[in-house]
Parts: sequence; structure tokens; C-alpha cells
Amino acid sequence: MRNRLFIAVLLSFLIPAAALAEEKKEKGTYVTIDTLTATVIAPNGRRQVMTVQSGIDCPDPKLHAYAEMDQPRLRAAFTETLQLYAGALAPGVPPDADYVARKLQETTDQVLGKPGGRFLLGGIMVN
Repeated sequence: MRNRLFIAVLLSFLIPAAALAEEKKEKGTYVTIDTLTATVIAPNGRRQVMTVQSGIDCPDPKLHAYAEMDQPRLRAAFTETLQLYAGALAPGVPPDADYVARKLQETTDQVLGKPGGRFLLGGIMVN
């Protein structure tokens, strides 16, 4: 029951984020990041997959071009950040979306070399 409620809450955040991402994509400032995954431990000790959907909004044309070109480095850095977070997560505890978004924003700024790219969190799902 708790998992269903958690998923329903996450989906309610996903719809507005998807609409924002679609709007940004039309303007040409949105950089799509492929789905990110990390392994978490379930309450019963088995492994589960945490899936994160995201993108980056880069209104500056030069930074946007750099982010598009640097997608492999961004994905690698995002995956490393998520794996570190998921590895420290207690079994059965749902991920903290605000914390994940903050850490991935820091990673975005670090990889791009300067602020200006806004990390957009589409959704987090544990399955």
C-alpha cells in the first residue's frame, strides 16, 4: 500500500515536469538525459532498481551546445552520484527527491564548469 501511494505521489510530480520539459524542448533549450539507474536494497534484502528521469535546461546557446556535446560525461557523473546516494540509502527507505535533485544540480554545475544549466528532475521510481 505504501509503495502504491509513493508511486502515485511521484507520478503527480512527473506530469508537470514532463510538460515543462516539452515546453523547453520546443524552444531548443532542453537537453535530454537518458534514463539513469542505480541499485537499492529492499526491506527483504533483495536488490531493486532506482530509475531517474531527468534533463537539463540550458537557455545560454553556448552552454546548451556544450551540454549536448558533453552528454556522456554528464550521464557518467549523474550515474556515479546516484550510485553513491543509493549505496548509502537504508533498506526500504524511499529516495529523497529534493536531495537527489540538489546533488544532481551540483553535479551539473561541476561538469559544465559553471552555473547556467538547470537540472530538471522528471521522476524517481524504485522497482
